[in-house]
Amino acid sequence: MAQKIQIFDTTLRDGEQVPGCQLKTEEKIIIARELEAIGVDVIEAGFPISSPGDFLSVVEISKVVKEPVVCALTRSKKEDIDVAAEALHHAKRGRIHTGIGSSDVHIKHKFRSSREQVLEQGVWATKYAKDKGYEVEFYAEDAGRADLVFLAQLVEAVIAAGADVVNIPDTTGYCLPNLYGKRIQYLVENVRNIDKAVISVHCHNDLGLATANTLAGLTHGARQAEVTINGIGERAGNTSLEEVAMILQTHKDLDLYTNIKANKIYALSKLVSTMMRMPVQANKAIVGRNAFAHSSGIHQDGFLKHAENYEIINPADVGVPSSSILLTARSGRAALKHRLELLGYSVAGEDLNAVYESFLVVADEQKEVNDGDLIALVTSMPVLVKP
Repeated sequence: MAQKIQIFDTTLRDGEQVPGCQLKTEEKIIIARELEAIGVDVIEAGFPISSPGDFLSVVEISKVVKEPVVCALTRSKKEDIDVAAEALHHAKRGRIHTGIGSSDVHIKHKFRSSREQVLEQGVWATKYAKDKGYEVEFYAEDAGRADLVFLAQLVEAVIAAGADVVNIPDTTGYCLPNLYGKRIQYLVENVRNIDKAVISVHCHNDLGLATANTLAGLTHGARQAEVTINGIGERAGNTSLEEVAMILQTHKDLDLYTNIKANKIYALSKLVSTMMRMPVQANKAIVGRNAFAHSSGIHQDGFLKHAENYEIINPADVGVPSSSILLTARSGRAALKHRLELLGYSVAGEDLNAVYESFLVVADEQKEVNDGDLIALVTSMPVLVKP
């Protein structure tokens, strides 16, 4: 039986930490409403103690969001947790996301502490947050580089202290998918009370492996994925919501699913890109402008014969109006003939060959040949082509 994966969206917290992408409260509310509409399970609305603006955003999002859990980030500090609890006052379902570093690198060089002190602080923060009456998610920061035995001890201790969700972040994007998957599997098999909490995966993209690591975590027992729209986030970004959602929708053999309404993905991608002033790279999976564009002659011919030759996702499924055939110097006769027919011109045989040779001359001079260029080309050859 297929199991549901909770989608925890941190576009408004981790995503908004990208320089130049800061949002006003009213802008965050617009995006939060759309995140609710697309079907995310948890919205991480901000880090309330970090600024008055973040505090206000968590308050206001808590007022308008009805279905998803509204989550507020804290450090394992009393004042952080107090402020987060206050900010979540209006939430129908609130969650305090607290935690501390778990790797020896962080313990030694960030906290100048010891494993014992970190474990004690993590347990205290979990209990203190739990006493506020909200769900508690504990993050073991830099878990991707933590000693596995210690990580398991920490996870077991915070679950015993009341954590509903335990986040195992690959904070620096260090892990390889097979090793990250084994890390999650180790926790599943060695933490005695692991059945009392949900394991969450939060992966960064420093080595381009965020989505692969997230998938490895999910297939080894994690049941919550922490993501952002367009994969935005600190440094090289976070795991992309659209990639996780469509991987699970495409690979139904994994027996994992989300509640994401895929046909809303493209519109939300554009909204976030515009509001955060963060362009989506052209070759970005699912939502990039070239994700459903074909320019190579071999690919165009195969696509025109049967779309599934080169597309594993129907663009309409993610809200993209249609695939596109781009005419460049690498395009073949099949694509040229197809575009001419759309413009009302019928051409075949030697006539097509003649038009194609002229088309290549134009295509070599400019990166892409548009409809206006084609019309000008064929009207200059009236003997060959009749509209």
